[in-house]
Amino acid sequence: MKRFSLTISIFFVFSLYILAQIADIPLNAQEDNIFYHTVEPGQTVYGISIMYQVDEEDIYSLNPSSRELIKVGEVLKIPQKKSFNPSVEDDIYVFHTIRPGETLYGVSKTYKITPEQLSKANLGLTPQTFAAGKTIRVPAIQSPAVPVIEKKMMTKEIEYVVKRGDSMFSLTRNFNVTGEKLIELNPALKNGLKTRMVLKIPVQTEETIVVNPEHNEFDFNTFMAYRNRTVKVDVIRIAVLLPFSVSRLSPSRTEFYEGLLMAVENMQHYGATIELITFDIGEGIQKTRDILQSDQIHNCQLIIGGETNEQIELIAYYAMRNEVNYVTPFSSTCDQLTSRNARMFQMNISAQYLYNYVSAWSCSLFSQYKIIFVNTNDSKEDKMQFVKAFKADLSLRLIPFKEINYNAGTFSNDVSGLLSSTQPNLIVPLSSSLETLNKIRGPLRALAESKPSAKITLFGYPEWQKYSSDCLGDFYALDTHIYASFFANNLSPEVRQFYANYKFWFNKTMIPAAYPKYAMLGYDTGMFFITAIQTFGANFENNIHQVNYKSLEYGFRFERVNNWGGFINTNLYMVNYKKDFTITRIER
Repeated sequence: MKRFSLTISIFFVFSLYILAQIADIPLNAQEDNIFYHTVEPGQTVYGISIMYQVDEEDIYSLNPSSRELIKVGEVLKIPQKKSFNPSVEDDIYVFHTIRPGETLYGVSKTYKITPEQLSKANLGLTPQTFAAGKTIRVPAIQSPAVPVIEKKMMTKEIEYVVKRGDSMFSLTRNFNVTGEKLIELNPALKNGLKTRMVLKIPVQTEETIVVNPEHNEFDFNTFMAYRNRTVKVDVIRIAVLLPFSVSRLSPSRTEFYEGLLMAVENMQHYGATIELITFDIGEGIQKTRDILQSDQIHNCQLIIGGETNEQIELIAYYAMRNEVNYVTPFSSTCDQLTSRNARMFQMNISAQYLYNYVSAWSCSLFSQYKIIFVNTNDSKEDKMQFVKAFKADLSLRLIPFKEINYNAGTFSNDVSGLLSSTQPNLIVPLSSSLETLNKIRGPLRALAESKPSAKITLFGYPEWQKYSSDCLGDFYALDTHIYASFFANNLSPEVRQFYANYKFWFNKTMIPAAYPKYAMLGYDTGMFFITAIQTFGANFENNIHQVNYKSLEYGFRFERVNNWGGFINTNLYMVNYKKDFTITRIER
């Protein structure tokens, strides 16, 4: 109980610290061409610069300490853009840091726009994300207030001149009104109906009502409830745009599509009616442009595909303009687009985001371990960016670590001399290469077997999944932990059944030694997003965290990158090859 109370106290003090920083934000910050950003988990200066379309060096100049390190909760000064180009949609916003006590209506009045306009510019805005310290974007060019147009049935009175042949019966039938109502409006009828008599007759008409947007009331919760309402669709229409004719990509992209077909077939058993519209976009952008300019993908609830950033940019713009959700299943380099397009779902997280999430999670998982980094000095020290982030996080949390340089003749003794007998030991190589793995796995396994009390654990990288068939025994012996965005346990009944179903469907096996398994990736993608549309309708993005699907290989944990941007899949697994020859997949 004391530890729990201490945690709350620390959190409370930390929260007060952040609020104090926010409270110091000058009221005229907008005039000073500076706004403020509170650093969130997983963010880097690079990512923040992309989010606001400013240079990293401009952020460093205003925040000198950020060149070395930024901390979660730290408040950074960010320069506003100095000029705007109205012809470029991304370029017509300024940014506003929400201050304590501010309301959405109050901010909209400050900038002379309507709450609806402000909400439309920040599709990720919720009562939870409209909070002190958060940033929202504001249309930089004041536009006329957008009137709210409603259609209502109104009762109006018209004048009717009685003609020869009219009767009370014909009048009540023709105008759908009772005789009593006619007499009530026209008391002279008590003396009988006469030709050329002018009567008042009530009729129902549909009127267009223009509501003045300059109102003094704006109920944020009511607005959100309307925006998040479920819009059911009878037929789920999905457009798939993949480079089937590009020889180097065709096998994997075809396999992805085959897995998607299996998901469609499966979801139809659960009552979904699905129309899949498929296109070959080839190389370049011409085919993609032609498809988007045609009527073939109109009325789709989802677009999946795109390969190059140029193709993705075209599709993303189409999706934003037509309010269609768009999934990019392969690219990890489209952060810049995702950060400013609320319709995008980026499944493959970039290294910049990934390493920060892995680092923070690893600090929690291995906080009680003695950590030893091993520099093998091979030709592919490809994880230095991650190692730098991991070391920085360990230092912030006061978790000690050591580093040794690999020497083939002395490696066993060097590691043995550092091992703790009172806490488990985590060995972290600086490279993910097979060269490094082959250098260290044999000596480490010998140490683990000769000194079982030392409790050696090997930290591994996603690429190592490709070597599991050759290294499986070593992975088990070393209690290996491998972080990954995707992992399929080939020993599980569900995965085995998928392999069998795929071979039955397509009379072939999946591409060997490929990671991820693209058919499973296509299947998981289809199952997740079709479930989302079937459950929550075309605007499923507002309920993305409630989609219930247990994946085979590729997990989904979509988070908006900001209040106006799209979603990045931040799901992570830690795959543990245990000494008892079992494999567990821990989800962050």
